[in-house]
Amino acid sequence: MFEGRLETFIKVAECGSFAKAAESLYVTPTAVMKQINALEKELSATLFDRSNHGLRITKAGEAFLQDARYILEYISRAEQKAREIQEGENRKSIRIGTSVMTPAKFILDVWSQIQNRMPTLKIELIPFENNPVNSVEILRNLGQHIDVVAGLYDENFLRERRCLAAHMYDKRILLAVPVSHALSAESLITPDKLKNRRVLFIHRGWNIFVDNLRDKLEAKGVKTEDFEMFNISAYNRAVTENMPIITVEGWEDVHPLLKLIPADWEDSVPFGVFYSPAPTKLVKKFIDLLSSIAVQ
Repeated sequence: MFEGRLETFIKVAECGSFAKAAESLYVTPTAVMKQINALEKELSATLFDRSNHGLRITKAGEAFLQDARYILEYISRAEQKAREIQEGENRKSIRIGTSVMTPAKFILDVWSQIQNRMPTLKIELIPFENNPVNSVEILRNLGQHIDVVAGLYDENFLRERRCLAAHMYDKRILLAVPVSHALSAESLITPDKLKNRRVLFIHRGWNIFVDNLRDKLEAKGVKTEDFEMFNISAYNRAVTENMPIITVEGWEDVHPLLKLIPADWEDSVPFGVFYSPAPTKLVKKFIDLLSSIAVQ
């Protein structure tokens, strides 16, 4: 195979002799020379100058050496990709990424319906650390180590992370208030009660629906401050600085010193299950099932 000749050529270039290359490859020097001669004939180029003093790689050989290494590396990646795809097609379980802010509770809510339609399906929970770099990389590489992750999104979020989402439902945007804050005794939060107060918001551009609520509250005199992403650090900051923080329904138990209080606005944010644009058959079937359940 051409691939075998490339490996022999690279080994000869590295060893500087047919004999040493042959010893490293566990073949005879004659076999090595035949492969190099065949490769040169196929390329119509001299890769090595032969003399009584030994071998010297030519300029053509030096150029080809760089490309040969790249070709072998590319072939190796292609083989690995094919194996991973085959493994994915044969897998009988769905790997769900989970963290404190991205729990897999949505599965529990619809598990009976999933079992009725996919009785042999198995679920694997894959924990991950929810930090800015990790969360982006996981979504951009869904299907490699994690098949699906649930979370909040908008269209820009999906484009930037190069993934798709099966919409499940919308989650209301609420306010989490430190238990020591004056507003913790309120039964309903209104914009007027927040006027001139500081409220933590996830940075602009992360989600258009959250940004829209932020615009409305700022127009009412609410003072907003940024946090990087929804994680424990953001909620710890809210408690430490005794400042209300924007959150969503379903995250009631994220921090024991924060209290979720209903708000009089109706703003919400889409919640869905993220998956690769090129899912395996099993993942595609799973996503289609979730989508059909969501519209019921």
